Amino acid sequence: MALHRRTLGLAAAGLAAARGLSAPALAQGISGPLVLYTSQLEPDAAQTVEAFRARHPGVTVEWIRAGTGQIMTRLRAEIAAGAPRPDVLLVADSLTFEGLRGEGRLRPSPEVQLGNTPAGQVDAQRGYFATKLITTGIVHHLRAPFVPKRWEDLLDARARNQVAMPSPAVSGAAAIHVTALVQNPALGWSYVERLVQAGIQARGGNGPVMQAVAGGERAFGIAIDYLPIREAAKGAPVRFVFPEDGVSAITEPAGILSTARNVPAAIAFIDFLLSREGQQLASRQGFLPIDPDVAPPAGFPDPKSIKVMPLDAARAAAEQAAILRRFAALAGG
Repeated sequence: MALHRRTLGLAAAGLAAARGLSAPALAQGISGPLVLYTSQLEPDAAQTVEAFRARHPGVTVEWIRAGTGQIMTRLRAEIAAGAPRPDVLLVADSLTFEGLRGEGRLRPSPEVQLGNTPAGQVDAQRGYFATKLITTGIVHHLRAPFVPKRWEDLLDARARNQVAMPSPAVSGAAAIHVTALVQNPALGWSYVERLVQAGIQARGGNGPVMQAVAGGERAFGIAIDYLPIREAAKGAPVRFVFPEDGVSAITEPAGILSTARNVPAAIAFIDFLLSREGQQLASRQGFLPIDPDVAPPAGFPDPKSIKVMPLDAARAAAEQAAILRRFAALAGG
């Protein structure tokens, strides 16, 4: 996927003024250029930047959008050249930020206002900040032989050779899911090995898994939440299950680089993401907000009813390469 660059500057100030927002924003003294690198979908990134600028019309935002892997390739090249450009990163997963922290590339930012972020989702060092929950659970075809409720249910004999999942070598969410399973003492490598023995098939990303289940090729899939929930609303014969024993989750964190040029604007941007307004925007975009008091999108349960499996992000970052190699040796994907 190609990199996309956009700049939103003073032209939006009139919109902010029309909304009566410019005076409070200018009173805060937040202004100047801000560079954002993000893996958000392009329409979501545009909406996010526009909403932020309505609060802070003195800030000119240049944003570059691509997949997390492409963003990091670009950033690595800039670091090697001695000229990293972004003030803020807003990308898929915490492991990316753990790697940057290990290199001294993150700015600890205790000034960021956490909003209503649950304590369990707060990075103790304030190097990055979870902005939403994108969970991985179970999708099933409406004609599946049973409705799974727990991860162990995928080991049922009726599910043999009927389960697909994204390849963790392709999907960052799948890589974190496998890591969360491995770290879970109730599941661990034993569970993963039994899934492989039961004929689980790793195929590409979440899209191909959805296609396999919606098309009836597989009765069950392991997938991120919003795809099957959105497709079910459009009439696809699928349903998504949040397993009782917990989902894994990526949190689309945001963090400020240690080389950021406009720290006040960077802090204000993350403040916005975690504010009630920013969380309501995430919900309208179809994602579970990190704030459990913000109403979820249609088709999602009460966020307080969703159990998230713990993940030691620092440990995961250190062990992920070995976990991916072992999974590939087991499942071939």
